[in-house]
Amino acid sequence: MLAVLTERDRYGYDLTQRLEQAGLGQIKGGTLYPLLARLQEAGLVTARWEPGEQGPGRKYYAITPAGRERLLMGAADWTQFTARLGALLAETRSTT
Repeated sequence: MLAVLTERDRYGYDLTQRLEQAGLGQIKGGTLYPLLARLQEAGLVTARWEPGEQGPGRKYYAITPAGRERLLMGAADWTQFTARLGALLAETRSTT
């Protein structure tokens, strides 16, 4: 979620579309909005309402400096995790 918000500020439906385009499947509101609320409570994202041009307003989410820092730390952890998992899988393949 934080990585997607580095591209630009987004509203809920826009976020789900971007995540789906990235190959992560369809994210339901029951998953999306609680996550955004937790990120907001943690100070990793901010939210603002913008009036709609022809309909209801939209709540836009933006990543904060703390969110960018957390993203960088998480990316490093994820890279290390996937490298270790890849090595384990390679070991498994070579022994079977």
